[in-house]
Amino acid sequence: MRISVGGKRREIGLGGYPDTTLAGAREAARAVREKVKAGVDPIAEKRAARSALAAAIASALTFRQAAEKYIAANEAGWKNAKHAAQWTTTLQTYAYPSIGNLQVAHIETSHVVGILESIWAGKTETASRLRGRIEAVLDWAKVRGYRKEGENPARWKGHLDHILPPRRKVRRARHHPALDYRRIGEFMSALRAVEGMGARALEFAIFTSARSGEVRGATWSEIDHEAGIWIVPGERMKAGVEHRVPLSPAALAMLESMPRIAGTKLIFPNGKNTELSDMTLTAVIRRMHRGSIEEGGLGWLDNAGQVITGHGFRSTFRDWAGETTAYPREVIEHALAHQLADKAEAAYQRGDLLEKRRRLMADWGRYCTTPSTLASVAPIRGAA
Repeated sequence: MRISVGGKRREIGLGGYPDTTLAGAREAARAVREKVKAGVDPIAEKRAARSALAAAIASALTFRQAAEKYIAANEAGWKNAKHAAQWTTTLQTYAYPSIGNLQVAHIETSHVVGILESIWAGKTETASRLRGRIEAVLDWAKVRGYRKEGENPARWKGHLDHILPPRRKVRRARHHPALDYRRIGEFMSALRAVEGMGARALEFAIFTSARSGEVRGATWSEIDHEAGIWIVPGERMKAGVEHRVPLSPAALAMLESMPRIAGTKLIFPNGKNTELSDMTLTAVIRRMHRGSIEEGGLGWLDNAGQVITGHGFRSTFRDWAGETTAYPREVIEHALAHQLADKAEAAYQRGDLLEKRRRLMADWGRYCTTPSTLASVAPIRGAA
């Protein structure tokens, strides 16, 4: 139907066949002409109605629904399923009880601060991640039209940083209890007497100074026996970047003694041929500690009297390398798959120092397999 509004000829639809009958179209045309006579623009009126409906739908979306949509849209790009699970768990535990059912369009700074203040001092790392996740959900909601234009109430810089103290000032450094490096030979002797995949995985983790998850997920296809290298894919690395680990003769000998289990590609599978749990290595250490105490030993404690942890052996390696060898700091940090804190230095350091790390790990392997290291000193190497 053609109409003239404000001196301009325009066309407006009356509905399509067969949903709209001829009689219905005539009645719709009559209503349009009445509006035009009254000075109302029917087309502008329709647009306003659609905008109002869209706004009503947007305002009805809750924070929980927005978060679930955000996670569903982004989880394919996250490095593993565990990351998506952590997102869901964190929001369920801390955010949903307060703002889960609140319309995402109505969330303000006071809501975010109310959630964060209660855990900022006691669980600073968790609170910081939670803030970032709330910020991401609210940014997504704004881009998708569920929130009005404006600053994000969960943003840190120039906003929440005026309300909450910086994380570095309240965070309590968490040190994993670590064995004195001078006892590593003694510990490795005891560990080799322990049977089971968990014990072998812990032994390999110590030889390579790798993280538990990297070791538990290791497959035979990642091992290049001829080159003496273990290539850990980026999706299993904390930094998300592929990492080459030079294998010492001690580590290679240990792998050669391992059976290849039918039905799995894993080097260290559990009884169901799946990945060991993240508590398996810790359980091995705790059993060794109890056994040592029962036999009249000192147990396996750090210098503060705490039972050591699997992750603590990375600190044991770091202490040994820093205090008894002359290997450069960047070589040691690369061995631990640490990103250099100095961004300028990291930009120029493009290689992975593989050959230097190969010598470092060979020295570490020899040190670990020395029966008693309490009175021994590692060779001063690494200047080359």
